[in-house]
Amino acid sequence: MNYEDLVPVIRKLALQAGDKIMEIYDADDFDVKLKSDDSPVTAADEAADAIISDGLRAAFPDMMLVTEEQSDTHTASGDTFLIVDPLDGTKEFIHRRGDFTVNIALVEGGKPTRGVVYAPAKNRMFFTLADGQSVEEAGDLDKDKMGAISPINVSDADNSALMVVASKSHRDQATDDYIGKYNVKDMKSAGSSLKFCLIATGEADVYPRVGRTMEWDTAAGHAVLLGAGGDVVRFDDHTPLKYGKADFANPFFIAYAPSVELKPA
Repeated sequence: MNYEDLVPVIRKLALQAGDKIMEIYDADDFDVKLKSDDSPVTAADEAADAIISDGLRAAFPDMMLVTEEQSDTHTASGDTFLIVDPLDGTKEFIHRRGDFTVNIALVEGGKPTRGVVYAPAKNRMFFTLADGQSVEEAGDLDKDKMGAISPINVSDADNSALMVVASKSHRDQATDDYIGKYNVKDMKSAGSSLKFCLIATGEADVYPRVGRTMEWDTAAGHAVLLGAGGDVVRFDDHTPLKYGKADFANPFFIAYAPSVELKPA
């Protein structure tokens, strides 16, 4: 994969999908359906998926593509592929809380190496450049021309006063029990893959996830965090979180700045 070709394409597709999502978000009403696993799906999920899927297939016809909305048709993905969650944080979208994102990533060798996370309701755009450095873009977010970008980097964490970010919709006692092992200065709640980005920018230090996620939920945020100097490891043994699993399901994990002294599960 030529990263110089990839990055402008995934950035533009994320912005195009974000426009469609916001068009539906700003409407008076929209339909919500339930998928086979009882998770919600809206017209925004489906429209964004179509925009991104069509764009990626046109630009990279020989690359395997995995998307959440078409996952029932996917089989074991191997270790190199494009992976998409066109609207991560559907519950946040439905409740009009703004913490939802468009996510596109490239996985190579079981590791997300490039990605984009766009939060259209918050006008925040994070992505990896061709050289792997993660940046945040500010300004008008023109689809055809990259605006002002700033490199982002994880914090130099103070382990006596950590900033923790946790899920807004999936917080539970197991998560609180694990967070209780740390010296916490403050906590933030955020939806979707924004939690990875808050660590990537140094706005938070650690994000434990003791709950179900899928590879498309995490790959783009994981790529952005890696490009900012962070990491994501399994919750149980602190080995790297890998991609390309047959069922696309992730184990529990911890996303963090390397200066954080991780506690055992």
